[in-house]
Amino acid sequence: MYVCICNGITDHQIREVAEAGCRTVAELTMRTGAGACCGSCVEMAQGLLDEVQAARDLALPVLSNAA
Repeated sequence: MYVCICNGITDHQIREVAEAGCRTVAELTMRTGAGACCGSCVEMAQGLLDEVQAARDLALPVLSNAA
């Protein structure tokens, strides 16, 4: 799905950048251009960044208990 219509940035592209370590919308804008024009995508872009970060921070108690 397109998140930033102005620059043609998709949710998939934002997730990829987030997986590569992007944490903030400012950094996302520098890397992709998302949010640089009208700004209507900034809230959704932040949500996607937060979602990826939350998944990375998710503790895996099953793995820590194994061994």
